[in-house]
Amino acid sequence: MPLMPLLLAGIFGIAILILFFGLSRTSSTPSPVQERLQMYGSRPRTLEEIELDQPFSERALLPLIRAIARIFTRATPQKNVEAARHKLDLAGNPNNWSVSDFLGVRGLAGIIASALATLLAIVLHMEPAMILLLLGVGGVLGFFLPVLWLGQRIKARQNAVQKQLPDAMDLLTISVESGLGFDAAMGKVADKWDNELSRAFGRALAEIRVGKMRRDALRDMAARIELPDFTNFIAAIIQADQLGVSIGKVLRIQSEQMRIKRRQRAEEKANQAPIKMLIPLAFLIFPSIFIVLLGPTVLIFMAGGFNVK
Repeated sequence: MPLMPLLLAGIFGIAILILFFGLSRTSSTPSPVQERLQMYGSRPRTLEEIELDQPFSERALLPLIRAIARIFTRATPQKNVEAARHKLDLAGNPNNWSVSDFLGVRGLAGIIASALATLLAIVLHMEPAMILLLLGVGGVLGFFLPVLWLGQRIKARQNAVQKQLPDAMDLLTISVESGLGFDAAMGKVADKWDNELSRAFGRALAEIRVGKMRRDALRDMAARIELPDFTNFIAAIIQADQLGVSIGKVLRIQSEQMRIKRRQRAEEKANQAPIKMLIPLAFLIFPSIFIVLLGPTVLIFMAGGFNVK
């Protein structure tokens, strides 16, 4: 009987993890050659076959999420909707989720967590008051769990941009000094890599091409990342463009500063390593050494001590 709560708690956690991994899993897209071969080399497929070819998340979970999203969207204030949209932009729009999709995921996670918590309480034969309490706690936990996951995605994206920024700055500097315009240099960054920063530059460049002013597109790109170093870089570029200063010189200075800051961050982490090693040394390594060295002596004393002749 004591193992039952642990087993149910494990099932509860695994179910939540399976939900998020299933929703965040990206389906592999076929190559253009495979699409042409399927189009011309196979018989026409029925609607049922086309529907069955779609991933399970699109066939079953996505309609359920959208149905729940319609309920939560109507009940959510516009301020919270805008805040959720901004967080999705900061996270890089994972899985191409809209605000309503994200609200639907939160609602579905809350419903599943409530159901599992209630099932756990019923199996353990708890009182009705405790069942209602676990129902509410599970619903709140499941509803806010996607927000925690989104926060982790935002931090991971910002860390990735922080690491990719010096190399992108070098490429921008070389491209501008070789005679390219700043827009063309951003295109070089977007074509060179396939990472968070290059996709941000590609989106800003696409906005410029459809008629958006460059300074507005750059400000929006900085707002979608919210990284101090990147915001300072964008501010310097906008100021240089408005004052007529050479963008190449500004990029050279910014690139050198980015290199210095990255070296300083590496030195800071290296200096923090000995302090972080104290915890595993004190609680894992030292006790093991003491057990190996003093364990035989303790066993001998417990058996009656040393026999001195």
